[in-house]
Amino acid sequence: MRRDVFAKCFEPQPWEAVKKVGLYPYFRPIEASEGTEVLIDGRRVVMAGSNNYLGLTHDPRVIAAAQEALAAYGTGCTGSRFLNGTLRMHLELESRLAEITGKEAGIVFPTGFQACLGVIASLGARDELILCDRENHASIIDGCRLSFAEVRKYRHADMEALEEHLGAGDGRGMLVVTDGLFSMTGELAPLPEIVALCQKYGARVLVDDAHSFGVYGERGAGTADHFGLDDQVDLIMGTFSKSLAGIGGFCTGPEIVIEYIRHHARSMIFSAATPPAVCATALKCLDIIEAEPERRRRVLDIAARARKGLAELGFNTGSTQSPIVPVILGDREYVFRFWKVLLEEGVFVNPVTAPAVPAGMDLLRCSFMATHTDAHVERFLGGFERARQRLGSVAGVEREAAG
Repeated sequence: MRRDVFAKCFEPQPWEAVKKVGLYPYFRPIEASEGTEVLIDGRRVVMAGSNNYLGLTHDPRVIAAAQEALAAYGTGCTGSRFLNGTLRMHLELESRLAEITGKEAGIVFPTGFQACLGVIASLGARDELILCDRENHASIIDGCRLSFAEVRKYRHADMEALEEHLGAGDGRGMLVVTDGLFSMTGELAPLPEIVALCQKYGARVLVDDAHSFGVYGERGAGTADHFGLDDQVDLIMGTFSKSLAGIGGFCTGPEIVIEYIRHHARSMIFSAATPPAVCATALKCLDIIEAEPERRRRVLDIAARARKGLAELGFNTGSTQSPIVPVILGDREYVFRFWKVLLEEGVFVNPVTAPAVPAGMDLLRCSFMATHTDAHVERFLGGFERARQRLGSVAGVEREAAG
């Protein structure tokens, strides 16, 4: 008997059990937002789960730029960049992104996910090798899968494992792909070591700076800027959905390579172009990133205060030094229960479980903004303290996670 492709949809699903006990944490509707505080179920809570690191989504200058673009161009381009969808703003934005990242040229995609798909898939040819950190974002993993290259994953941030793969490259063209700032743990990639190995073995380096762009580096250009490796990292990808306060993605690098991607990246060629208001938003955010470096200092300071306070309360935050602060609890059900009680105490964070993190490393992903106040941090810490008092702890779970 032929199987129905919908049959799997009727099988028991793991989320159904979580919903039955009232612990389902996803697709939670936000009724209103001021950036640092949001309205959920009619209650104002501290937003400590957003990637709005520089706090620019509600900046009046950014909103005004988007409104001006709406008035001038309408709501969308209604076509592909390849055909009728290229505006002068797209070209200006690509030029500005190339300039800030220290590259010759740039290309803009409708989303960050599509940037990863388009860039990696178009560059990975048959008989070539892509080496990918095991904890890279899902968009990178899917970009690797779409390419025709052989893909090998190396142990997270393990330079011995990476070198072993590079040494076995058999003279093939090789591309090493890594997140610059890992989105769940808040760890920076060991970029100097990666670059040194790639130079030793003749491989190219692609860094996805989705979470570090705008936050790290003298210019706010991300991890290559932070480590002083602008001229040694071959390609830099990023997104508009974090520090650039919109949605979209980009890649910058040598002009001849960007031009190749422009004519081969299916996720750009066959998608409608980034809307005018989004381009204007990103351009204005770049102005602010360049003019107000104090914003990135502020967000790192706010996150450091939160980390210190959590450590004093006995929570394990791993090795992060970034605006992303994981609170590692180690047990899925306990994470969901803690998330729910924390929300009741007025703090919104994101529960993260396997496979997004390794099994046994279930965590609450907290993230901070330059526009958070000291009072917000106190409310955040107070929420964690009260939630633990209400819940207690799972015997041994946090202790094992901390070990």
